[in-house]
Amino acid sequence: MKKNIIHIALCVLIFSFFSCSEYQKLLKSTDNELKFNKAIEYFNKRKFIQAQTLMSDISSYYKGTERSQEVLYYLSKSYFGQKDYLSAGQYFQTYLRTFPRGEHAPEVKFLIGKSYYLDSPDARLDQSTTNQAIDALQAYIEMFPEDDNVPQAVKMLDELNDKLAYKQLLNAKLYYNLGNYLGNNYLSAVIVAQNTLKNFPKTKYREELSLIILQSKFAQALNSIDEKRIERYQDTVDEYYSFINEFPDGKNRNAAEKIFKEASKNTK
Repeated sequence: MKKNIIHIALCVLIFSFFSCSEYQKLLKSTDNELKFNKAIEYFNKRKFIQAQTLMSDISSYYKGTERSQEVLYYLSKSYFGQKDYLSAGQYFQTYLRTFPRGEHAPEVKFLIGKSYYLDSPDARLDQSTTNQAIDALQAYIEMFPEDDNVPQAVKMLDELNDKLAYKQLLNAKLYYNLGNYLGNNYLSAVIVAQNTLKNFPKTKYREELSLIILQSKFAQALNSIDEKRIERYQDTVDEYYSFINEFPDGKNRNAAEKIFKEASKNTK
């Protein structure tokens, strides 16, 4: 058993040595046609670093020729394969500027949006890249509505919009938790949640946002001055009916019911 393992390891080592040796010779070669073909071979074997290096090396040689489109295409996708989405996006954009009606234009337009999508950070962080992804994917769908990647682009758009909605949900919860600290943060929570529902009406966080509005209105009533208390409790009751009509079997029904019972008592 040990001999077999050693034998396999030696074979892998020898194969790697000759592969590296071949690659080093390619780098020193002046045969650009050979480099191009080998770069595609490396790309198809998912050896993206080698493919990118070779394509970068020959890109200036083929610039302005018929082959430059393919060189730029594989160079861009090699960066994408390495998960260097920033560089990939820049090269994809260069492709579109250079070959706006090129053979790979629909795919490249899609991959620009996908690069931003894959580079989009956690919802708690700055969402500039998320917004760039949304803009790029929408532009792709408008330009190539019949392309095969459109269903995937639509799915990614839904995820990105949900991410933005979730960020606003976190902001609304933060305002709610701050309560009356340095002002009426319950009102801010209501405004943020309502604006989010308006901007992202199909978000999967719709029920949670609606509950934040109900909870915040109830909290405002609890902490209200006498002149406004009954009015705000009534507003809470009205909000409860809106909530329960939309989410009659929602996971937050019990929480909404408790608020309704307490608010109803105070309106009387």
